[in-house]
Amino acid sequence: MALKCGIVGLPNVGKSTLFNCLSNAKAQSANYPFCTIEPNIGTISVPDDRLEKLEKLVNPQRVMPTTMEIVDIAGLVKGASKGEGLGNQFLANIRETDAIIHVLRCFDDGNVVHVDGSVDPVRDKEVIDIELQLKDLETIEKRLQALSRIIKSGDKEAIKENDLALRIKAALEGGESARTVKMEETEYPIMKSFQLITSKPVMYLCNVDEASVKSGNAHVDAVKEAVKDESAEVLVIGAAIESDIMELETYEERQMFLDELELEEPGVNRLIRSAYKLLDLDTYFTAGEKEVRAWTIKKGMTAPQAAGVIHTDFEKGFIRAEVMKYGDFVELGSESAVKDAGKFRVEGKEYIVEDGDIMHFRFNV
Repeated sequence: MALKCGIVGLPNVGKSTLFNCLSNAKAQSANYPFCTIEPNIGTISVPDDRLEKLEKLVNPQRVMPTTMEIVDIAGLVKGASKGEGLGNQFLANIRETDAIIHVLRCFDDGNVVHVDGSVDPVRDKEVIDIELQLKDLETIEKRLQALSRIIKSGDKEAIKENDLALRIKAALEGGESARTVKMEETEYPIMKSFQLITSKPVMYLCNVDEASVKSGNAHVDAVKEAVKDESAEVLVIGAAIESDIMELETYEERQMFLDELELEEPGVNRLIRSAYKLLDLDTYFTAGEKEVRAWTIKKGMTAPQAAGVIHTDFEKGFIRAEVMKYGDFVELGSESAVKDAGKFRVEGKEYIVEDGDIMHFRFNV
């Protein structure tokens, strides 16, 4: 599933450093692959401890983690909505992503120049918010203009669309992002059709110095206060520290460095998992002698849809899914033991796949 998270932020906030850390296979607890598709797009493995446990139980020839795409988007400046700097490129790139990781500088360092002359992450956040909101306002006004001709005919769908567009316009004019607009379930597809940048889910990433990695600092507190009504996660990471970790040659050296900082794992591992969650994704597994593999699905997918992630023929010719729960498999130790315990299930087309399901599909083409 080609779902992308875009890393955005002002220049010199640590975006590229973080992207480079993410793009290094050493960021993971195991040596899983990293693949560069374009200079600013990377496919990264999602750390998952469950794979290691499955590997020990199944002893497969290979292990394949699930992946996601991260896009390092050009730094934005004031006036981007009007094409200033790399504004047009920035806005085109971010529109193609499914979720946003907004990097904010939360460290003081006289050697790293800030584009606005001082460190103020809340101000920085507002600069980007305003530019994105202005661009979305331009988009929604064009849509309202087009709808004004259609609603005269009494088209019910157009009237419904127009109503939502007006509410979004009011929010944007009030300095709020489109994602803050309360909607009925039936209005979500309409919102998606508008292709608004500020409708995308967002996570705020506070880039801090080494002293603030564990407990944050005043800048982080200010960010948390500013976004408290947004239902958005705030993650604290030290990009410079992550970069130092990447320089170490072995897993053991990296672990010693983390122990000294009293950290359980690299911050980029937490970032990847949080981004995966931000995209509203789940993981299911296939497990056999040849391969143990994690597969990415959108939450709420049915068994045939999940099968289609492996191959479209699996979905077209779906007959049934054989399902084991990860917890049962690990506890009991084998497929036969799960069957003996009466916990091996056969599910049909209506089954909603759950995170951690171990599945085998029967199909006929």
